[in-house]
Amino acid sequence: MHYTDLSVNVKPMASRISSTPRTATVAAPQSAPVADRLPVRERLLAAADELFYSEGINNVGIDRVLAQAGVAKASLYATFGSKEELVRAYLEGKGQARRTRIEAKIAQHKMPREQLLAIFDALADTFASPSFRGCAFLMANSELPGGERTREVCDGYRGWIRELFTRLAKEAGARNVTVLAQQLVMLYDGALVSAQMDGNAAAAGAAKAMAAALLDAAVAGRAAKAR
Repeated sequence: MHYTDLSVNVKPMASRISSTPRTATVAAPQSAPVADRLPVRERLLAAADELFYSEGINNVGIDRVLAQAGVAKASLYATFGSKEELVRAYLEGKGQARRTRIEAKIAQHKMPREQLLAIFDALADTFASPSFRGCAFLMANSELPGGERTREVCDGYRGWIRELFTRLAKEAGARNVTVLAQQLVMLYDGALVSAQMDGNAAAAGAAKAMAAALLDAAVAGRAAKAR
């Protein structure tokens, strides 16, 4: 038989597998900004807190809040239902933040007298903040005089601060605590207005000094009456 040698026509195949192993490069996933990772409710509240407080509730349209929060309008209405409910939640947040600051100051003292006066120390810290531009409740009440839902939040906070003054004055041994609490609330309000309108950061200290005089006189009066 006749055999044909085909080996001369066969070309060697190039190796498809590299002898040096290659390490695949995988791009690290980009983490989203913190604001984008927050739930929709928190993003809306953060935007409302910044815009409503710095520019006014009536001056800020809902589209501004949505743009700041990066949230669609449908998400806003699914979460809060209306701008009024968003304003209500914003004020509730302001109230809670203020209560937290006051309670933290009170917790630094053991005696009721010092605890009561610490309320004005909390005011001083508020006035010292670069972002302070006034009382959120006072401003909201002037902008939304007929808002039943928002008025309810403002009244709730007012009731809380009045009750706090009343309780601490009673624990300090003062007489006529209801009248005294009204006077202390007026000092508290006056300091807020003075800081807001006049830029008087020292208003809290002045109000504290007057509050101490009123409280001490009420305690002395009760002691004298008991003799």
